[in-house]
Amino acid sequence: MSTSTAPPPLDSVVPRPVRVLPAPGTFTLDRNTTVSGDTAAGEWLRRHVGAATGLPLAEAEHGDVRFRIAPEKIAVPEGYRIEITERGVRAEAHDESGAHYAAQTLRQLLGADAWRDSPVRRGPWPLPCGEIEDHPRFSWRGCHLDLARHFMPKREVLRFVELLAAHKLNVLHLHLTDDQGWRVEVPGLPRLTEIGAWRKGSQLGAGPHAGYVDRPHGGYYTESDLTEIVAHAAEHRITVVPEIDVPGHCQAAIASYPELGNDPRRKLEVWTGWGVSEHVLNAEESTVEFFRRVFDHVMSVFPSPVICVGGDEVPPHEWERDPRSVRRSEALGLSEPARLHGWFLRRIIDHLHTNGRRALSWDEALDSGERPPTGCIVASWRDEAAGLRAADAGYDTVMCPEQRVYLDHRQSDDPDEPVPVGFVRTLEDVYAYEPVPAESPSSVFQHVLGTQAQVWTEHLDSPSRVDYAAFPRLCAFAEVAWSRSAVRDFSRFRARLESEHLDRLTAFGVEFRPLEGPMPWQKRPGVPGDPR
Repeated sequence: MSTSTAPPPLDSVVPRPVRVLPAPGTFTLDRNTTVSGDTAAGEWLRRHVGAATGLPLAEAEHGDVRFRIAPEKIAVPEGYRIEITERGVRAEAHDESGAHYAAQTLRQLLGADAWRDSPVRRGPWPLPCGEIEDHPRFSWRGCHLDLARHFMPKREVLRFVELLAAHKLNVLHLHLTDDQGWRVEVPGLPRLTEIGAWRKGSQLGAGPHAGYVDRPHGGYYTESDLTEIVAHAAEHRITVVPEIDVPGHCQAAIASYPELGNDPRRKLEVWTGWGVSEHVLNAEESTVEFFRRVFDHVMSVFPSPVICVGGDEVPPHEWERDPRSVRRSEALGLSEPARLHGWFLRRIIDHLHTNGRRALSWDEALDSGERPPTGCIVASWRDEAAGLRAADAGYDTVMCPEQRVYLDHRQSDDPDEPVPVGFVRTLEDVYAYEPVPAESPSSVFQHVLGTQAQVWTEHLDSPSRVDYAAFPRLCAFAEVAWSRSAVRDFSRFRARLESEHLDRLTAFGVEFRPLEGPMPWQKRPGVPGDPR
């Protein structure tokens, strides 16, 4: 083992704290260091940092490292204050989340080796002296992870949770169903996973020259798996928001139960291509009841106050061609079959709200024919204007525009950029994103809950590819979600990445994209893209 090293500077933390005041000296963690406090953060620090440093970090009544919940001193929810002197560490927080973020900050300040699972060097472990005051800008600091297009083993989802928490993100939006796969085990509906969780192959790349991989792909999460993910996320102060997408993006469900579709005589397969399938749910009461049953199970597994119902990209062509759907729309008093989109969404949203949950829907819900109740949250993905329109109409909104925060989009114009799809969005582009334009009226500001990065996985077919697409751009996004634009500076952010934070990611085992471009083994030569 190597010996101790100098601590990182106090101002090396990502995302950038509100206030950093360095002071001379260090406090040293050693085998005699103890931890105390009335929060779960002390236990987290003992378990995670203790394991990485090899220090026992025993609990004591008056520890050298002390955590305290003190809302009378720390006014902002999720906020915290750390004072490090040569005698010890004092962390005060508004709530448990703030205390956990204080512990995450201390872990960063211990250096990259504190991000490992086991010790690789002997102590002592110095911390730089000074004060940090910190609190988030937004209450919703999210990341969306698509598990439907490419399944990720449970252990990788747990690891992703830890990476979000390390960057003080607090929402993990799991996209669990789509045309290409159904990932949730539902009691009494076995074909959803027996059939819907597996496809025969996968499209390779994008655009007119896309190829095909003739290899089955799939997987799903049991109730126990999902319960474990939720519990692990809760320990890291992250809310898991599950998504069951209706009434479009449902080909995997229809392949499992053909009676859900508009032509039950047609036997569909789980889709092997990317894009938007024209096969949508029918609008029969039995289909609505089927999905109420699905959402009942989802609510029993996920305690999140918010459940996503999807509602995006719903082509009306099947309804317009299907006599049964035309009659159904007329019987419901709708002006055209396309308005079955909003009718179906409203039935599911009302069911969630009746059961004490709050629905989240993609922004197409505003144009679906029957607007959702104002209690619904709108996720603005098509552009920023949709989110501003939703907020102006009184809907709480999460800003996640494709043009700015889709992390599956390519990171440069270089032909070596693997699977070049979407817009070019560099690290600097993501860092420059401003979720609420400065000229927005106050009525908009009060309805923007926050912002969310999107990780779609059509072209991310392994955890390594997810790492490459997400990091370090997700580090930049975390700072956008946490810090006000007035205190952000890209050159200083990049310097923090280069001097300290990329080493932390390396120690954690993240296969991120180097700042200068992909490593040879990260390239995907010959896989066609569809740049925009």
